[in-house]
Amino acid sequence: MEGCMSVSLTTQNLLLRQPELGDAEPIARFLNDFGVAGNLARVPFPYHLSDAKGWLRTRAPNLPVEEITFSIEVPGEGFAGHVGYHLGPQGPILGYWLGRPFWGRGVMTEAVIASLDWFFGASNHDVVYSGVFHFNLASLAIQTKLGFTQTGRSTLLCLARDAEVEHIDTKLTRSVWKARTQ
Repeated sequence: MEGCMSVSLTTQNLLLRQPELGDAEPIARFLNDFGVAGNLARVPFPYHLSDAKGWLRTRAPNLPVEEITFSIEVPGEGFAGHVGYHLGPQGPILGYWLGRPFWGRGVMTEAVIASLDWFFGASNHDVVYSGVFHFNLASLAIQTKLGFTQTGRSTLLCLARDAEVEHIDTKLTRSVWKARTQ
């Protein structure tokens, strides 16, 4: 799949846009919260401004669809978190996180829906993988509501916890997603 130009998506309540250097400070602030970082596999804790800037430098233009990340912006409130994709051994993996001030407001469900609509439209992948650490019930609820099914359990290194943690593996097929949106 060819690389994507700068993609942005607008939903009823959100703007999903490509990450930019100006996001470094809120990224560092929100991810330096163990309640957020402790739910993610690839985020260290403590999380510093230098970590955010280093990660942002990896967000080059023209990344393939499977490597696109969207910064989630709530109009009037600013940067809220990320939703995006990275390539895993079986195929594309959906990952996401939200700063604590935005929890419980439906922001992530809306962002994930928009990103999945975009992903299935921009790629020919028939499956997206995801999952949650076994204690992250809020995230599992989002995935279940959107049609992801549990495929098993595994262990995954959680950098913030410096430990292997039980992970509930999930997947979503294009056909389930398309049937849901018709």
